[in-house]
Amino acid sequence: MIDILLIVTGFIAGALSGMVGVGGGIVIVPALVLLFGFSQKHAQGTTLAMLAMPVGILAAATYFKAGFVEIKASLWLALGFVVGALLGAHYAVRVPDHIMARAFGAVLLAVAIKMLVLGR
Repeated sequence: MIDILLIVTGFIAGALSGMVGVGGGIVIVPALVLLFGFSQKHAQGTTLAMLAMPVGILAAATYFKAGFVEIKASLWLALGFVVGALLGAHYAVRVPDHIMARAFGAVLLAVAIKMLVLGR
């Protein structure tokens, strides 16, 4: 069941990335901490490992060497992220710029409030 939830999390992050340009640090890191109980370092390392192919390979390797990467979770997140990003991008190109700007702001504000209120 956790694998499916990780795929869904990757999908949502991918969709948001495709729609408003956010994903790894803004969506997945807080989700891993708040929803999956990862430590901040595990969340960061796992997210970097998920993004390692396109970006962050050296940073992910550093986290991996320090023991802060969950490989299986990284792979499941990446699967959902790829599909979500493709679908999100297809949707986003059809939405007016002012609506996309508001959506981006809402996502950032929601994450900031959640992180500030919970302190995690």
